Amino acid sequence: MSGAVVVEAPGEHRIAEHTPREPGPGEALVRVHAVGICGSDREVYQGNRPEGYVRYPLVPGHEWSGTVQRVGAGVPASLVGRKVVGEGFRNCQVCDRCHAGETTLCTDGYEETGFTQPGAMAATLTLPARLLHMLPEDADLTAAALLEPAACIAAAAMKAHALPGERVAVVGTGTLGMFAVQFLRAGSPAELLVVGTRNDREALSRQFGATDFRTRDQELPDDFDVVIETAGSASAGRTAASLLRRGGRLVLTGIPAPGADGLDPTDLVVRQLEVHTVFGAPPDAWSHTVRVFGAGLLDPLPLVTHELPLTAFSEAIELVGSGDPKVGKVLLRP
Repeated sequence: MSGAVVVEAPGEHRIAEHTPREPGPGEALVRVHAVGICGSDREVYQGNRPEGYVRYPLVPGHEWSGTVQRVGAGVPASLVGRKVVGEGFRNCQVCDRCHAGETTLCTDGYEETGFTQPGAMAATLTLPARLLHMLPEDADLTAAALLEPAACIAAAAMKAHALPGERVAVVGTGTLGMFAVQFLRAGSPAELLVVGTRNDREALSRQFGATDFRTRDQELPDDFDVVIETAGSASAGRTAASLLRRGGRLVLTGIPAPGADGLDPTDLVVRQLEVHTVFGAPPDAWSHTVRVFGAGLLDPLPLVTHELPLTAFSEAIELVGSGDPKVGKVLLRP
């Protein structure tokens, strides 16, 4: 027996005893090494996640890394002992979107680890083995716990299709923004601009490969080929579009508050901007992320500022929502 975080209802949680669930056919049981907390976990705890996208009582945790301990029938025994990360979306595999590889658009409805299915804020996690991605044997599992947000940004980078020598920019300097810098840097851009709201992210942005850093109240260029927006505000979307040349490519990953004054459709049409959006990460983006991480082109560790035990869940949730510039990625360690 060991512990798990259970959110009984919005604002109510307890540390419960955890008994591993034996893997059934097609499943694997993973010993969790670390689990990240993001804004959506805070939504789960506060009760402001949209209806249909959470089911209580719940063990949260959708950003995680671990080691396979046991597998069920029909799963390769070679998985046992392997370091892994895993996709969150529980896709049906049968609808036309799933067959096209677009599992985050599965027409069978929404199910996701840590939101409607038990998550990783527990000693172990049992899930369909098809969702696992194997890591190199020497992988740092603490760093790997951040590969879920990285995969969402990999999806954005793949849609942006930035070519070597293009001028690229990132709007937003949180975890997603810093991953976007790393993915774009790996593609050898001519320039890589980061636009944020806080000067204290300039050093990290440059460490990850930015060639220029500006806050959005400074004078900004308007001739970039590609911009990835990661900040999640309507104003960030407008800023991102304003950076682009005519015919430039914009990828939006943030989800602004409803009713916010966002992009101007006239501007998009007149300047013939190409707009893509990302929600979650399909399997090819996960594979790409694991490959890039294994090749040493992604360095998640500088983003981690706090590692806490599961029993400090409420403290961790407060840290994530504090707005303190010194708080980066918060991990729980079962």
